[in-house]
Amino acid sequence: MTMAPEKRTDRGIRIAIDRGGTFTDCVGNPGSGKMEDDVIIKLLSEDPSNYDDAPLEGIRRLLSKFSGKEIPRGEPLDTSMIESIRMGTTVATNALLERKGENIAMVVTKGFKDCLEIGNQSRPNIFDLGIRKPEVLYKQVVQIEERVTLEDYAEDPGRNETKAKSKEEAGENAELVKGLSGEAVRILKRPDEEIIKKQLKEVHESGTKAIAVCLMHGYTYPEHEALVGQIAREIGFDHVSLSHELMPMIKLVPRATSACADAYLTPAIKKYISGFAAGFEGGLGTESVKKEKGEKGARCEFMQSDGGLVDVDMFSGLRAILSGPAGGVVGYALTSYDPKTQTPVIGFDMGGTSTDVSRYGSGRYDHVFETTTAGVTIQSPQLDINTVAAGGGSRLFWRNGLFVVGPESASAHPGPACYRKDGPLTITDANLFLGRLLPDFFPKIFGPKEDQGLDADASKKLFEDLAKVINNDIVGSGKEREMSLDEVAFGFIKIANETMTRPIRSLTEARGFDTSKHRLATFGGAGGQHAVAIAEALGIRQILIHRYSSVLSAYGMALADVVNERQEPESKIWSEKGDAIKYLQEKMDDLKARSKKALQDQGFNEEDIEFEEYLNMRYRGTESALMVVKPSGENGQDGSTSDAWAFGNAFVKQHEQEFGFTLPDRDIIVDDVRVRGIGKSFAGLEKTVDQQLREIKPKDVGKGEKQYATKQIYFEGGRQNTPVYKLEDLLVGDRIQGPAILADGTQTIVITPGAAGLVIDTHVIINIGDSEMQDKKIDTKEVDPIMLSIFAHRFMAIAEQMGRALQKTSVSTNVKERLDYSCALFDSDGGLVANAPHLPVHLGSMSTCVRKQAEIWKGKLKKGDVLVSNHPMFGGTHLPDITVITPAFSGNNIVFYVASRAHHADIGGILPGSMPPHSRELFQEGASIKSEKLVSEGQFNEKRITELLYDEPAQYPGCSGTRCLADNINDLKAQVAANQKGINLITTLIEEYGENVVQFYMRSIQDNAEQSVKTLLKSVSKRFEGQDLSAVDFMDDGSPIKLKISIDAEKGEAVFDFTGTGPEVYGNTNAPEAVTYSAIIYCLRCLISEDIPLNQGCLKPIHVKIPKRSFLSPSDKAAVVGGNVLTSQRVTDVILKAFQACAASQGDCNNLTFGFGGNESGTDEVRGFGYYETIAGGSGAGPTWDGTSGVHTHMTNTRITDAEVFERRYPVILREFSLREGSRGKGQHDGGDGVVRDIEFRIPVQVSILSERRVYHPYGLEGGEDAQCGMNLWVRKVPKPDKNADATGGDDDNQSSRGAEDSGEQEYRQINLGGKNTASMQAGERIIIMTPGGGGWGKPGEEKQHVKSKDPKHAWRQGSVAMRQSEAEASA
Repeated sequence: MTMAPEKRTDRGIRIAIDRGGTFTDCVGNPGSGKMEDDVIIKLLSEDPSNYDDAPLEGIRRLLSKFSGKEIPRGEPLDTSMIESIRMGTTVATNALLERKGENIAMVVTKGFKDCLEIGNQSRPNIFDLGIRKPEVLYKQVVQIEERVTLEDYAEDPGRNETKAKSKEEAGENAELVKGLSGEAVRILKRPDEEIIKKQLKEVHESGTKAIAVCLMHGYTYPEHEALVGQIAREIGFDHVSLSHELMPMIKLVPRATSACADAYLTPAIKKYISGFAAGFEGGLGTESVKKEKGEKGARCEFMQSDGGLVDVDMFSGLRAILSGPAGGVVGYALTSYDPKTQTPVIGFDMGGTSTDVSRYGSGRYDHVFETTTAGVTIQSPQLDINTVAAGGGSRLFWRNGLFVVGPESASAHPGPACYRKDGPLTITDANLFLGRLLPDFFPKIFGPKEDQGLDADASKKLFEDLAKVINNDIVGSGKEREMSLDEVAFGFIKIANETMTRPIRSLTEARGFDTSKHRLATFGGAGGQHAVAIAEALGIRQILIHRYSSVLSAYGMALADVVNERQEPESKIWSEKGDAIKYLQEKMDDLKARSKKALQDQGFNEEDIEFEEYLNMRYRGTESALMVVKPSGENGQDGSTSDAWAFGNAFVKQHEQEFGFTLPDRDIIVDDVRVRGIGKSFAGLEKTVDQQLREIKPKDVGKGEKQYATKQIYFEGGRQNTPVYKLEDLLVGDRIQGPAILADGTQTIVITPGAAGLVIDTHVIINIGDSEMQDKKIDTKEVDPIMLSIFAHRFMAIAEQMGRALQKTSVSTNVKERLDYSCALFDSDGGLVANAPHLPVHLGSMSTCVRKQAEIWKGKLKKGDVLVSNHPMFGGTHLPDITVITPAFSGNNIVFYVASRAHHADIGGILPGSMPPHSRELFQEGASIKSEKLVSEGQFNEKRITELLYDEPAQYPGCSGTRCLADNINDLKAQVAANQKGINLITTLIEEYGENVVQFYMRSIQDNAEQSVKTLLKSVSKRFEGQDLSAVDFMDDGSPIKLKISIDAEKGEAVFDFTGTGPEVYGNTNAPEAVTYSAIIYCLRCLISEDIPLNQGCLKPIHVKIPKRSFLSPSDKAAVVGGNVLTSQRVTDVILKAFQACAASQGDCNNLTFGFGGNESGTDEVRGFGYYETIAGGSGAGPTWDGTSGVHTHMTNTRITDAEVFERRYPVILREFSLREGSRGKGQHDGGDGVVRDIEFRIPVQVSILSERRVYHPYGLEGGEDAQCGMNLWVRKVPKPDKNADATGGDDDNQSSRGAEDSGEQEYRQINLGGKNTASMQAGERIIIMTPGGGGWGKPGEEKQHVKSKDPKHAWRQGSVAMRQSEAEASA
């Protein structure tokens, strides 16, 4: 390995350090660059009795070793021998996890003070009644009176583009200027410097010394942010983070969070670095090398989250969050990937509390630009590393007849049971008990004197206790044979492996890659024990374990390059013709020049600098941008510039691979221009893995040869005599046949029967043969709880992957960004098997639809047929939710169905958005489809679906067909593709286990859910001493929803009787019966408060009585659009009230639609657009929790469009989006506050609001107060009355109208729209929606009864796939 910058003969020591949470790993090289000369030191990160700082101590030990003389502790270290120090650190991550960063203030545009508290308005766990969102990082907020907006809007059917000049050309006071992105920016209000000075001085005087600044559209118009920054620095703030400097990308919320994270973490990093640098005699970093003329200064670089190194002086908090894990990715990428063979690699880093998963292919790192760490979503280039809450310390549970692993962890204290601190059972204990973890090779650091090894007896004792409970349950339910301790422990290992393979499949298959075509590179303490099983499950045939796998993050630092990233926003339409390419090339060249200068300043020569050039591109009308790397020159036919700049073709190809479709009739927009400047410091390995494998001559190690010991170790089927080898005793070329264990002081590698391990220079390679698993017959006479748990995972994973496929391949905002969809798997009768928890309102209702269609088409369907329906009498909820159903065949028999339901933004009817507040009849709400074939034997019937969506609705008086047919068709095709994904996955499952086994466990998983609900009902009956439960609540029109629940405690069954509910209404709050079933399933799952499979079994013990022709069982012509989004919420409130579970939440979705256009019968088509959103409110308090403010509750969990994206896409100005203070119900536990959303329209549009709880307050319980009702206001422009009107006498009405005419002036007046209304609003008019709060619990003033959360981090999601998973699953 060679360093590119200047080298000196008198120094050459290179040190790479990874300071982790538990251990600090150090790799030192005297300057030869040869692996055999490396010195590795592993020490505790915290050991205050011996040293203050672990990295300094590691460097002291390395320098002592290389210089041959002991350097005393505390003596400043001489940097003259050191060529470079490279470090990765968890300082930023820990500060974020523990919320121990700097005390900061956020500075934001007026009206957006709560933008981070509201976030995207979704809740992390849809079944948690006590909603907990991660805390914000700031302590105070400063609102600046300033405002800019974008002049044009993307959804403009006329594609008008305003030409604007740059600020320099237009002049200081111009109201219209060209932003950095090329978009025309209108300045609505300039900031007042004096007021800002006063505001910031108050903050500074309060003791806050760091601020984060993020103003609306600051990514393209940074002048106002820059002004605030300048004033703040003049006042004397120690740290100022400006969002446009950190990441100039559109989206207010992630950019503001990023600025806050940077301000919160950078001071902690600077403080750490200055303490670290104080331990050296010379300075550290490029500047010190220059100043000291190279005699004393040493290069010092830190690893950033993007896998590149940066000079110590430029290291910031925002880019430090994944500093440690990034080193591991660089480590395995550069040691396991061969640029010639190009076999992609999956990285599997299994630690104590979690597992990090990543992928490396094409010779480039996969970067993502929006990720979540410790509950904080930030915008910054980061490696695509995804954290799964399953590690060695993950706890083991038996719940509701299923084996469950995690997400709770034993953490370092007390740690697993075997750590001698009375800890719980964990995966580490299971591995130890089964003999897969050897105490001989584990450090003796346990017990009161920290000198004892692992305690195998403690693990065994807890397994005995747990096995008793499990066997009592399974024998009681009719199983003939008890499970042995080995079977119980191994069962948990299998479930842990299943938990970890799910996100790996997501990472690869969700992006169009085949997992079986990868290698698995495993590292981290626990990886070697699980690697073979993980690889087998994924179809991977080869595993690579680097010799430095336990210190691979540190080794990765030694191999990494120094990186300088530059990025600027853009809005150019891509075109091969005209000046677009020339313009973008000039912008790219400017960024390259700036990046090159920064790297040259750090000592890199021109020949050592390389660039990766990117354009961030997307199709018009979508928000799914792809970062496209510049295609290599070979792509061009004649090597001309335009061919080398074939970004357009590369984007289309990448879009096809990642999303499965292209949109040839749409413009391609360039959102950002990005350059990644790389200072090469690593010349490449001497030999890649593939070269070594070609040259090596394997030699089988004979029986008994080189063995350290023989142990009884459990594999599938029983314990086997297994040889144990010390890694250091094996030579290059030695091949070990499984079963075997290879171990050293830092890792244990389990080689299962049928696999073989081969030792090469740099790695241990495990080749996987055909596993004995393939031949194992699975019994279907009785339920195996391990297989039941595995199938629960598999069925749910199929529904989740369908959801991801739908989100990926869809076009509309509703599906792609708001995530308003659901996917599910059904048995051959249409009974629900697994429904990924996307949207609660879809939970039980899809099964009604599938059953109905199965009956209608019995015996008539063929392979390749797909059905479509949305009619309420056929299991639909409301018309915009269209369900697509695909049968799966085995021979001529249907063995199961898959279905997907998505909310379409418009399907015709009387108003844009197809959510009319005043609909009286079903036809007014748009296209209604009872039962049609969408696809016949593989042929998509576009002609018929066009008739159904576009032509037929327009035949009715006052109605239009769909206003966005192309989006409808694209989304329906996406639904078909998602269903096909589900069928392919379940076909694979049938191939793996056999049809009988899959069918058997489909039924068994439903039985398991039924049992869970019965257990819940028995416990509820005990709590209420056998009494019936009852509740009543009212819709705003006075219609009652009445419920009586009678529980049969002996059988564990219940009757939900809605007798007394009001009749069908001549309005649209009628709810099809399917909606009530969804509400019941949702409430039961919330009350069980543990993960149970959500399927038909949940409803088996429930008998539902709904009076016919009530508004919960309306006739087939009744309007129902509000039933799905409003009545469903009230039904939920009534059920939870009957169970006395919590106070009422906002009980509403606050459905807002606006737009224009259509094809009403007898008129010409007007091209327009339709927009739909639902708006958050307050959640209800409960016996042990406060309500949460500004969040979606119960039956919905859709996201809100980011404020900047909202203004870019639509002709609006979002004046305010904040919490509505004082709207909560007070109590022993207060409810949550609603929100205020104030939207100004810039062109005339039709605006509709469909809402509830504008009359009846969200109730408090147990003495808690009710919350405030909501209110919808129209700020309307009306003629201003003449002041002299009264003086002239005469008729008042005539006078006032004449006076208004005379004055010719206008004024704005607030008009209450009520709960359900529509209005034609003119340019400059506004709608202000104030949503309801949540009710309080308990009498105000009484002491709160908070229960300590099992895991305070339970709501935090990690990494980008975790982001994708949360998007497609529970955090929909």
